Amino acid sequence: MKHLIDQLARERDLPDEALLSLIRCETPEAEEYLAQTAAAVRQKHYGKDVYIRGLIEFTNYCKNDCLYCGIRRSNQKAQRYRLSEEDILECCRHGYELGFRTFVLQGGEDPYFTRERMVRIVSSIKQKFPDCALTLSVGEKSREEYEAYFAAGADRYLLRHETACPCHYAKLHPAELTLAERMRCISDLKKIGFQTGIGFMVGSPFQTPQNILQDLRYIQSLRPEMVGIGPFIPHKDTPFCDEPAGTARQTLRLLAIIRLMLPTVLLPATTALGTVSGDGRVRGMQFGANVVMPNLSPLSVRKKYMLYDNKIATGEEAAESVHLLRKTMSAIGYQVVTARGDWKHE
Repeated sequence: MKHLIDQLARERDLPDEALLSLIRCETPEAEEYLAQTAAAVRQKHYGKDVYIRGLIEFTNYCKNDCLYCGIRRSNQKAQRYRLSEEDILECCRHGYELGFRTFVLQGGEDPYFTRERMVRIVSSIKQKFPDCALTLSVGEKSREEYEAYFAAGADRYLLRHETACPCHYAKLHPAELTLAERMRCISDLKKIGFQTGIGFMVGSPFQTPQNILQDLRYIQSLRPEMVGIGPFIPHKDTPFCDEPAGTARQTLRLLAIIRLMLPTVLLPATTALGTVSGDGRVRGMQFGANVVMPNLSPLSVRKKYMLYDNKIATGEEAAESVHLLRKTMSAIGYQVVTARGDWKHE
């Protein structure tokens, strides 16, 4: 496997069968070499810096009914909430004091937050915190709506594609949601000029190694500025409640592969990775990640934004405990920095 890892680092690509071999590879020696190689590439472009994003989960209402998601509209047990504009700005104020220079507004596809409301919120945040980057993650919208967000000052947009296989996508989503529409949205975001983030669930129901290969090829062709992957974790009140979770091990392997394919990509060690493995954050950094997203949402709502079971929201996951995160990253030779943490051109 070592020669394949070296080839991927050198050429940023492999033939399908070779890439499938890496996807399937579970030998500890190969995984360790993959980690070392990915960490070296990450260090070349970003040094030992770890970028922090303040995550504000501002609504858990959603009009969609994705089969894997705990805030799907059919889940009558979800405790619904919405943050007011003032609540959101207060989260930003608190985050700014803690050293955050990127805020991520994430929510379900909530019709209450119209284009006008979102534009007002984006404009207010950018006016009050002009030295900060703003990322939105609010789902599928028209190109015109995305353009309005961009004009208001939003810098980045996260829209995970979930899977690049149409048949697999149909098994995870209701019939009214299609991969073609999701990819249309992602294409529009790139064309408008957003730093665009996509990603997929690792170990989701029905996923095959060939599906993951398709995901990597899609990422490779799109060349997004950000890629967010994390293990699938079931939620007790969804149709997939009894499905097995994805593993930290496979997620880490794929983080490293993505780092080698896209050397300057912004690559988070996600909350889901930290949920399935207590040392997920640390291991994520060692496998090439360079972003973490502590939670800035009010304490009163953190347990309500439950996309999957047992989601962590305290300790190093909490924005107010960023000092703990700094200490942990310092212990493995990395440094949490106060910066916007923009994607770098090669």
